[in-house]
Parts: sequence; structure tokens; C-alpha cells
Amino acid sequence: MCIGARLRTGSRPRLNRPVHERYPQIRPTSGYGDPRITRTGPGPGAGTEQEPERSSKLSARLALALTVVIGQLWGLTIVVDEWMAGDTGTAWWGAGFLVLSFLVVLGLWAIDPKDR
Repeated sequence: MCIGARLRTGSRPRLNRPVHERYPQIRPTSGYGDPRITRTGPGPGAGTEQEPERSSKLSARLALALTVVIGQLWGLTIVVDEWMAGDTGTAWWGAGFLVLSFLVVLGLWAIDPKDR
């Protein structure tokens, strides 16, 4: 007996019926001819940018925030390196840089609260 024949006949013959017998609620016209469907989905232009100014502003903020995050990670690496080497003075200046960059990000976030 081949595997395909076994799968087609199976142990549950009720599943081997044609689709229109298994699902009588699905008619051949379901979709395009179904009177219950009144809208076909998004119209022309769906997915295109509606507010390009807002999009460019958000992209610029994202780029700036990513730059600050990369700078913070770099600064944290330097601070930990200096701290482990015993140069605590440089480590404290580096910690001040990290706090300052965090405050810059908070300031950028607070500039335009209506855009959130």
C-alpha cells in the first residue's frame, strides 16, 4: 500500500469528503459575490505616506537617538575600562558624560510631546 493512498483514505473518512460537503457555509461565490461583503479593503494609495513631514521628523529623531545610544555604549565601555584600571578620575568624567547624554535624550523627548 502506498503512503499517498493511506493518507487519502485515512482512518477518519469524514475528513475525506469534498470541501463543499465538509464546509457547507462556504459557497463558490464566497468573496467576490457574497452580499455580506460591502468593502473590498483599503482603497488606492493605501500604505503610502500620508504625512511625510512627520515621517521625516521621526526618522531624524530615531537616527539621533541611535547615535546617542551608540555613544552611551562606547562611553560605558571606556568608563568601565578606566575604572578597572584604577583611574577613577577619568571614570567619573566618563560617568558625567553618560549622565549628560541621557539628559540630552530626555530633552529631545520632551521637545515635542504632541507627536507621541
